[in-house]
Amino acid sequence: MVNTATSLQSLATAAGLDWVGVAPVKPARTWESYRAWLEQGYAGDMAYLARPDALARRADPRAIMPSARSVIVAAMSYAREVLPPLPPLHGRVARYAWGADYHHWALERLERLVQALAEALGPLEAHCYVDTGPILEREWAVTAGLGWQGKNTCLLHPRLGSFFFLGVILTDRVLAPTPVPDFPTCGSCTRCLDACPTGALIAPGVLDARRCLSYLTIEHRGTIPEPLRPLLGERVFGCDICQEVCPWNQRPRLPRTALSESSSLHATLALPELLRMDAGEFRARFRSTPLWRATPEGLARNAAVVLGNLGDPAALPVLEWAAREHDSALVREHAAWALSRCAG
Repeated sequence: MVNTATSLQSLATAAGLDWVGVAPVKPARTWESYRAWLEQGYAGDMAYLARPDALARRADPRAIMPSARSVIVAAMSYAREVLPPLPPLHGRVARYAWGADYHHWALERLERLVQALAEALGPLEAHCYVDTGPILEREWAVTAGLGWQGKNTCLLHPRLGSFFFLGVILTDRVLAPTPVPDFPTCGSCTRCLDACPTGALIAPGVLDARRCLSYLTIEHRGTIPEPLRPLLGERVFGCDICQEVCPWNQRPRLPRTALSESSSLHATLALPELLRMDAGEFRARFRSTPLWRATPEGLARNAAVVLGNLGDPAALPVLEWAAREHDSALVREHAAWALSRCAG
């Protein structure tokens, strides 16, 4: 029987999950704060976050699944020991996107846990989500004893740091809640706030996505504001700065389970290739990775900006071509900006 945290953790580990916790279903504790964050405009162009139906579901998981009685939250680490070297004319990719799309393999692991629970408890109803449902994952992770929310808004776990994915299972079974440990806190540390190059962390635990490099290089579809372009540095997709400087991530906390589905294939990307890549090539290379989210135009735009930041004269031919002949006006404009940077 699954009647203790230890037995549940054993099933979770066998399913390929690094850490797991349980909380009873109830109204979301931080929903009002989330709504206030949206009203301030901090979500930028991510209008899907503010849809009325999505807001209602985030307020209470029972709006998603009326029979839900327990929320199971699982953590899956993607920590690596070191950053790989950056070859010439390449850009860096945020760690979470180095390998296969986590939405797929993480969902498979959650479904394995559901199957194990059904074998132990009998038939049950369950819905699994990995970044795809209107659920406040970090709130439920805190309530389920998986960590605390850091000043950079990431969930922090004393053993896993913050480099991990979260998955959520709603089930109609009443499971024993996980005792919430007496976790440490961020204390007086402000390394993440101080290190954010754009000042996107406007207060402890408050992120203005409109200035966040992850938002600008992944979710944002338009022009990157000129004052922010140099701050991308070498980052062509996402940003890990606020996590890299966090003391809880300074010692490698490698996952209990293998990272075979999440290799380091895309830790760095050749920027001239991104500028010249057509839609078919983009699909063939990135369709099964998190990089798909950025779109071909978005990655080409980002590549142009990073080449301008690198200032390598070897990039001039491809930037001149992109500024003159690229199909996208957005990319042409950013390539022209990059050319002016290189010329300067």
